[in-house]
Amino acid sequence: MKNLLIKEIRLAASPLSFIFIAASALAFVPGYPILLAPFFVCLGIFYSFQNAREANDVVYSMLLPVAKRDYVGAKYAFTLLIEGISFALTCGVTAVRATALSDSAAYAENPLMNATPFYLALVLLMFAAFNVVFLGLHFRTGWKIGIPFLSFCAVGIVLIFLGEASWHFPRLGFLHSQKIEKPALQFAALAVCAVIFALLTAVSKVLSAKRFEKIDL
Repeated sequence: MKNLLIKEIRLAASPLSFIFIAASALAFVPGYPILLAPFFVCLGIFYSFQNAREANDVVYSMLLPVAKRDYVGAKYAFTLLIEGISFALTCGVTAVRATALSDSAAYAENPLMNATPFYLALVLLMFAAFNVVFLGLHFRTGWKIGIPFLSFCAVGIVLIFLGEASWHFPRLGFLHSQKIEKPALQFAALAVCAVIFALLTAVSKVLSAKRFEKIDL
């Protein structure tokens, strides 16, 4: 698995996957729909799958002495690597906004979602959606990426809409607070979404491996 992950990074990955990690810093931008940040990270990962398809990576990989499930595992490992780095950066941005920049007028008057633990929870849900929808549909064939990504886009748009609308509901205004009001509730939501992310990704990986093993390449 380690060697396959190295192969993914050195041969199959698009540079855009690593460049788009910087989109995590969009959470610093006031008046911006910051849930687009994890969406752009997923877009960067998509470019690696596109690059791999154009380079016939699946055929090359299947000529190696590796099992199909290990190939799928390497793709998931690469995806989780990019998502993990991005999430770590997003946590750093959120911490800065909630502490050093908590009194900034730009964020206090922000008409869109602020960076909070609840925002981090939604970031994890965005990544979970990508892992389930895009990766899950992609490994039904091993090469189709268009419909899987458009399907993820539809789910991602719904998540962005719900995230931006959430703090407008009665008694949920605290989700927009720059100084993290009701931290216990927000961190509880983050913990729940972390579990959801882990479970959905694990299930998606198992199902993808089973589907890919049935494909006659």
